[in-house]
Amino acid sequence: MEIKGIKWDYDRYEVIADGIVHGVGVVFALVGVTALIFYATVWATSGQLAAAWIYGIGLVLALATSFAYNLWPVSTVKWHLRRFDHSAIFVLIAATYTPFLQRGIEDPFLAGMLVFIWVMAGAGVALKFLFPGRYDRLAILIYLGMGWSGVFAAGPLLTHLSVATLTLIVVGGLLYSVGVIFHVWERLRFQNAIWHAFVVAAAAVHYSAVVTSVVSGI
Repeated sequence: MEIKGIKWDYDRYEVIADGIVHGVGVVFALVGVTALIFYATVWATSGQLAAAWIYGIGLVLALATSFAYNLWPVSTVKWHLRRFDHSAIFVLIAATYTPFLQRGIEDPFLAGMLVFIWVMAGAGVALKFLFPGRYDRLAILIYLGMGWSGVFAAGPLLTHLSVATLTLIVVGGLLYSVGVIFHVWERLRFQNAIWHAFVVAAAAVHYSAVVTSVVSGI
């Protein structure tokens, strides 16, 4: 079925598979974020706690919005939900960066990087809401550009984050990037579920990176 140039062509089994992937992701995100916030509240600094909240909200928001959009029956409502789903990806990328860059907030470059990431996220959200259904490939390039822009901050972050944390950040980024292949491979059956499985796996790895970041800051 097609609405305003956007097509959804998934059979029942594809939708069920995608629903299972999303359900697992949302449940684990809620449990994980609750644990992270509790841990940060008890042991972390106020800055780390604020960053943990931003990250947690961004993660749950992105997965919950994706769950609602992808499982919603094809309709005008689904077309509108698509804007929120794609916009939430920009928010998730910026929110994931926040705990890491907060660790080096005294460094002007890292502080500027944090501002840049959120400005780009805001621009991405505006793109999705002002031009719904258009510039989708441009949006994918922006997602990837935002995600891998962290390589410019790798040097300064080496003095603030452990090798384990940096390694997990890279592994998560690779999982997201490989998943994009399935995101654009629309003729492959179950491609949407496979893409979201990569998203959940990458988000889990980045969650581990956030946890190690908070731990190393104690």
